[in-house]
Amino acid sequence: MEEQQRRALRRGRARLVAALRVEPLWEPLEQRGLFTRPMLEELQSAGSRGDQARQLIIDLETRGKQAFPMFLSILRDTGQGDLAEMLIQECESRLVPTQLPDLRPVELKLREEKQRKRLLLLTGIVSCWISQQALRIRGSLIVACPCQDYEMKADPCGYCLILNNVNFSRESDLSTREGSDIDCEKLERRFKALRFTVLVRRDLKAQEMVLELLKLSRQDHSALDCCIVVILSHGCQTSHIQFPGGVYGTDGKPIPIEKIVNYFNGSNCPSLRGKPKLFFIQACGGEQRDQGFVVDCDSPEDEAPGGSLESDATPFQAPSSNVDEPDAVACLPTPSDILVSYSTFPGFVSWREKSSGSWYVETLDSVLEQYAGSEDLLNMLLRVANAVSAKGRYKQIPGCFNFLRKKFFFVC
Repeated sequence: MEEQQRRALRRGRARLVAALRVEPLWEPLEQRGLFTRPMLEELQSAGSRGDQARQLIIDLETRGKQAFPMFLSILRDTGQGDLAEMLIQECESRLVPTQLPDLRPVELKLREEKQRKRLLLLTGIVSCWISQQALRIRGSLIVACPCQDYEMKADPCGYCLILNNVNFSRESDLSTREGSDIDCEKLERRFKALRFTVLVRRDLKAQEMVLELLKLSRQDHSALDCCIVVILSHGCQTSHIQFPGGVYGTDGKPIPIEKIVNYFNGSNCPSLRGKPKLFFIQACGGEQRDQGFVVDCDSPEDEAPGGSLESDATPFQAPSSNVDEPDAVACLPTPSDILVSYSTFPGFVSWREKSSGSWYVETLDSVLEQYAGSEDLLNMLLRVANAVSAKGRYKQIPGCFNFLRKKFFFVC
């Protein structure tokens, strides 16, 4: 779809959501090939008529070049020609011709070279399309850049749920996670400063963790711009399709990360569709201890494992053949607008100091403090990975599974 058509849909979205009659649209949308039957069924399950209309307009932007005129035709065929005309006017009113400077070739003589070459420089194009790449529309400046940022205008920006498991039952054979409260306090303070409503839950069994996650996913996030989930616990390897790893409740029962993430996907949490959903996991991905490899420059020699340094690892246990696994269904919806940041590479341990907390959280908090006002999230996570990878005799490197569609900036 052309950019001016996308803008017309976005700017007319409020009126479309208020006035659009969606029921007559389903059949012609399928007949003309704009949406498949499963896609339409997902749209119809989005909730209220307004939610269905909003999601239809959002999804329409991802269709091909013919989507916009076909949608206008369908609106007219279903007696909603006034909305079609509104979109046409919205589209035409935004088409402001851009005035480029007179572009003339300039000859430059290269003195250092034996063979003189003629170079054509397009004067003014750099300043126009890099420094001043914008359109002035109705007195306001709209940046015409193909890359977009997630909108973060709500106050608060959204919810941040922190699940902090420190003390585990004897039956679980899992040790007390000393230093985790330090991690929790740091992140609670940090995300409050970043304008999130922070919810902290401590020492929950697996089922209690699931209930808290479900409770958050079923909240109405319509007036919010983002959602964050932080999990501080012991971890392990699990069988998975999309996202590796699992975290333990205090009763020693694991929850797959994949299951946690899917509570918040577009199918299960309609009010977060199109909005960033961020997950930060401080837990081991397995039992392997990475001793690293030799490089030219020496990395800092932090305290070797032992003393106050602990890992959050527990053994991987493959499920028995008679265990029902509803989370291993292959038809789970493709995640979008989701980022899962792991404290360590799948299969490896994640280190934690009793006195200062985990390497990952300590570094993440420090990077957010320094760069949240100027850099996007992926850039900051690269800083975290680089800093953590330089620590210790045994090595650790955080990483992420990124399904964000736009750049994400925190609001400081």
